[in-house]
Amino acid sequence: MTPPRLMPGATLGVLGGGQLGRMFVHAAQRLGYRTVVLDPDPASPAGTVAHRQIVAAYDDPAGLGALAEDCDAVTTEFENVPAASLGWLAGSRPVAPSSEAVAACQHRAREKALFRTSDVPCAPHAVIETEADLAAAAQPDAALLPGLLKTAMLGYDGKGQAPVDDARSLAEAWQRFGRVPCVLERRLPLQAEISVIVARSAGGEVVHLPLARNLHRQGILAVTEMPATDVAPDLAARAVAAAGRIAAAMGYVGVLCVEFFVLADGSLVANEMAPRPHNSGHASIEACDVSQFELQVRCLAGLPLVAPRVAAPAVMLNLLGDLWRGPRQPPDWSAVLALPGVHLHLYGKAEARPGRKMGHLTVTATTAAQALEVARDAAESLGIAPW
Repeated sequence: MTPPRLMPGATLGVLGGGQLGRMFVHAAQRLGYRTVVLDPDPASPAGTVAHRQIVAAYDDPAGLGALAEDCDAVTTEFENVPAASLGWLAGSRPVAPSSEAVAACQHRAREKALFRTSDVPCAPHAVIETEADLAAAAQPDAALLPGLLKTAMLGYDGKGQAPVDDARSLAEAWQRFGRVPCVLERRLPLQAEISVIVARSAGGEVVHLPLARNLHRQGILAVTEMPATDVAPDLAARAVAAAGRIAAAMGYVGVLCVEFFVLADGSLVANEMAPRPHNSGHASIEACDVSQFELQVRCLAGLPLVAPRVAAPAVMLNLLGDLWRGPRQPPDWSAVLALPGVHLHLYGKAEARPGRKMGHLTVTATTAAQALEVARDAAESLGIAPW
């Protein structure tokens, strides 16, 4: 269903009550929209700030029916929502992104195939679904080892991934994953990790955020610099064009993040994509005059898209539950909040756990170097490892 132009005062729904949904709700409400969240957790971060939360499973017919009845259009805040639920909702309400696009992003093999058809390079890889696939991938002429084995579905923040060096470790990792469908990727010599976040309208208009440079630790994003000042303009242009081709190939509507690896030889390969706002785009709330969450609202509501402009260079730090002194004992924020240009975002999660994203900290400054200096001071104060 082609989305109509929904003016402020309309009701926007979101499947998922996590922090991405929370920041979407904030952006929608600032523009004057009513918001409804569907999530099974009655204390979900997004549900606690929305006008209404429907407490139900993502595939619950009654819950989906209530969402469709109450909303003028619906989006999602995470890629592992059942694509079938989005498809059902699309029968009566505009849904962006589409169930087909979300399904493609949910499956690594489909994702790789989409990269190839969009003429976007990705790492050499093989799909492993059978013993025969496993044996073929381990052959020397396949040139995929050493590599990284990833489950085809339900992998994020380093979950469902294992480094493998030889045929034996490959077989052991596949066994640990329960012999589910996987993708084996050759390990490549990396120079940097960057991400491109684009927003595409139903009419095919595309805008993008400034490129972000990312640092991951144990598979979880730790630090983002926006804009990525050390990325050559020609490489940045290639990355933006590649992300645009991928979005166009899916007929995508909404905010899409494509993560890229910059290799040691300066070439670019796509790593993975997310059909939603992305952790690496959180800095856009302060760094840009239009954030990724406002772009998500604009795409869903059919409003004009405007190219975000850099308001200030920024560095974002993820705040994981490891920083908490106990499940309900947050750090003392006093020293951090005394630093210039610091913006603290906490997600309203009641209990901290190691590796759980509890919030993020964005530092803005006049120059990228100044933002980085203050971010390092903040990290030291909080006990975040230096980089």
